[in-house]
Amino acid sequence: MPRVPPKLESRKNIDVRVNNYETEDPMLANNDITAMIAVRDLARARKFYEEVLGLTPASSESPEVQVYQSGNGKLAVYVSDYAGTNKATAVTWEVGDVESVVADLKSHGVRFEHYDMPATIRQGDVHVSGPIKNAWFKDPDGNILSLINKMDVSQTKSSNPADRATANR
Repeated sequence: MPRVPPKLESRKNIDVRVNNYETEDPMLANNDITAMIAVRDLARARKFYEEVLGLTPASSESPEVQVYQSGNGKLAVYVSDYAGTNKATAVTWEVGDVESVVADLKSHGVRFEHYDMPATIRQGDVHVSGPIKNAWFKDPDGNILSLINKMDVSQTKSSNPADRATANR
């Protein structure tokens, strides 16, 4: 049986997690995930994530954090002095029709980013590389967000998930 780290043993508010750690597979593949986005102004961020992106608040851990449910995952938006400093994609949504979502977001004032990438052509605001379609945009703090088309991995030349991930900057 795996040994529970000492810090976890002493915290009552996570007894359930400790028990799961002891009895279930401790690896991360079968656990839920929350993406974290740093913002400077939570009120401004909430307006963007709720009114522009259409996310519904799931919970609020504190006055400086807002959690949203998105598909099977969660997105936590929190106040930080380091907001917008990430120069890579922070969050990607897998959508059925990238072009339709791009059009909808543009109607809400979202401006899309354009990048020069090898083996990729741009069709309007959508970057196309074989069967992969991506579009990138930023939140009010400059965090890079993206859309990618849902697809069967068998549509790519390689079934290696890492190869598919390279399409996502």
